[in-house]
Amino acid sequence: IAVTDHNTVYGGLIARKVSKGDLLVIVGSEIKTERGEVMGLFLNEEIPERSFFDVVDAIRDQGGIVVLPHPFDRLRRSSFLKIREECLNFIDCIEVFNSRCIRGEFNHLAESFAALHNLPVTAGSDAHLANEIGLAGIMMDADEEEEVRKAILKKEVRIFGRKSSILNHGITKVLKIWRHLKDSGP
Repeated sequence: IAVTDHNTVYGGLIARKVSKGDLLVIVGSEIKTERGEVMGLFLNEEIPERSFFDVVDAIRDQGGIVVLPHPFDRLRRSSFLKIREECLNFIDCIEVFNSRCIRGEFNHLAESFAALHNLPVTAGSDAHLANEIGLAGIMMDADEEEEVRKAILKKEVRIFGRKSSILNHGITKVLKIWRHLKDSGP
């Protein structure tokens, strides 16, 4: 399982510690930049940078893989809608199935883009709620972290997934509002 909390590796590090080696946990982070969100996989340390190119450098400095999650989802402000040519050399993978993409065309655009540019692919649940964990992902013949990394980069993965319920989006929105009100309260 890859744990990619927003702007922190903390959850992944905790999951790895709690699993005690019974489950292979890939530590990552989904980092908001000025160009959209960028996901780093195989991380060990926090990435404080928030500029796209600095985030990419920080991910690669840790030996991580740079993934664009839900890059064409026009309903999310955090998506990477305009991938410029100068960015292509900084992207290792494209997420081609995200279970929280409401419209299927967003995943299809990502899949087409990856094929056009011969990029490796990933998929993810983008779970914000417990019932979303495991809705999407990748399968491969690998048991160790380095084998997983190589399988992704060599395009030896199989995508699986199904969409999250639209109700989960509503619940997530309500929880964000509630947290904001709670944190800014008297």
